[in-house]
Amino acid sequence: MTLRTLLGLTFSATLALLTVPLFLWPGLYLARDLVDPAMRGPGIPMRARELHANLSERIEPWAHERIATGRAARAPLHDVPTTEWPMFTAVFYLMATEQLVQEWDRTGGEGPSPLEGARGAIEASKDLILDPSHHTWVRTHWGDDYMHRENVFFRGLIIAGLTSYEQITGDRSVVPTLLDQVETLSAELDASPLGVLDDYPGECYPIDVLATIAFIRNAERSTGVDTSAFVARSLRAFEGSGADSLGLVPFRVDLPSGDHVQPSRGIGNSWILMFAPDAYGMERSSAWYALHEAHFYQRRWWAEGFREWQRDTAPEWGFEIDAGPVLDGFGTAANAFGIGAARRHGRFDHAYALSAQMAAASWTWVDGTLLLPRLVSHAADAPYLGEAGILYFLTVQPADDTHVPALGIPSLAELGLLVFFGVPALAWWSLLGRVRRIRRTRRGSTAATTPALRPAQV
Repeated sequence: MTLRTLLGLTFSATLALLTVPLFLWPGLYLARDLVDPAMRGPGIPMRARELHANLSERIEPWAHERIATGRAARAPLHDVPTTEWPMFTAVFYLMATEQLVQEWDRTGGEGPSPLEGARGAIEASKDLILDPSHHTWVRTHWGDDYMHRENVFFRGLIIAGLTSYEQITGDRSVVPTLLDQVETLSAELDASPLGVLDDYPGECYPIDVLATIAFIRNAERSTGVDTSAFVARSLRAFEGSGADSLGLVPFRVDLPSGDHVQPSRGIGNSWILMFAPDAYGMERSSAWYALHEAHFYQRRWWAEGFREWQRDTAPEWGFEIDAGPVLDGFGTAANAFGIGAARRHGRFDHAYALSAQMAAASWTWVDGTLLLPRLVSHAADAPYLGEAGILYFLTVQPADDTHVPALGIPSLAELGLLVFFGVPALAWWSLLGRVRRIRRTRRGSTAATTPALRPAQV
């Protein structure tokens, strides 16, 4: 065997072996997800259970390290990934853990408890949410009274995270902080002229106000405070002039006028529709979902899902800090949040399609890492945001017993199967072909060098 032949064989063998963890393994994960009943209907998918166990090991040291170094206190004021995303990570993780625990209790405690191996990450997430250094950016925006002055998005995250923490652990030490935020923020919203307040000075996002109102209502489970009257009055912010021309909640408005700066967007609609049933019931929320579907859901030859922008209002391709990559009109974040929104409304025709596409695009590594969500997260400050978000979206359960059944496998998932199994097949076929050629060459060489027997020798 010549050196050139040996090198070629080594290269082909190495390439074939690499396709096992890089392609075949993600393909097996995808195939498993596509037949998981909890992807097609209510329940907790196997992917979510595995992702929770994986993140529980990673979030605890990450959160402890961030708190210990105080790095959050030095974050640039207007840099969203370094300010908002770590908080979002902790809150998504806690809300997902609460869903897992509820499902485990509902099914009679079958299998290992979701709390097994997760208690450290649960405490670390709560500590990060309350860590003063992680409040630096909103304190800079609003001053020392940042916990009692507008600041809706941040205070909403505080309420959501601490409610889930208390529900998971039963630790009542967080209730005074939770109660203070519920009472003061609901009173401030109730007293506001339009029912909305700023997230940051000069930046009002009604979508965050609506989600926060749902968080306030959900906090009743921990505080015991009846907020139903406030929630009923709060609907004024999203009706009439508070709605956009489609009848949906605008993404951003200007205060005090209430003029719409940005109409409804895919990410905003999907975000609020995960929580709107908790605030305003399924009838109202389903009407919003129907409008979201009518004006933002699209099907292309290669994928289906929610658009980021209304048609003909913005480029079909690009990138935006909230939306993420926009591909052929599809908003990355709109469809990630859309998984939770669709599951919440029992729309498993949408939820299954979006979840299947997510599973195909995530590219799951051997250690359970979702490669693409990890890559689009902020590696320095919030490396687990994408995975924590997906974890929560997959654990969201329908608000009632009405379900729209899942349909067939979407094209993007079929393409994923083709790539994940096709590339290894081609690599191994190429290796086997090279081995066969080497064997033929050796047999031919052996035949050419072996002398023929003369008749006298027979």
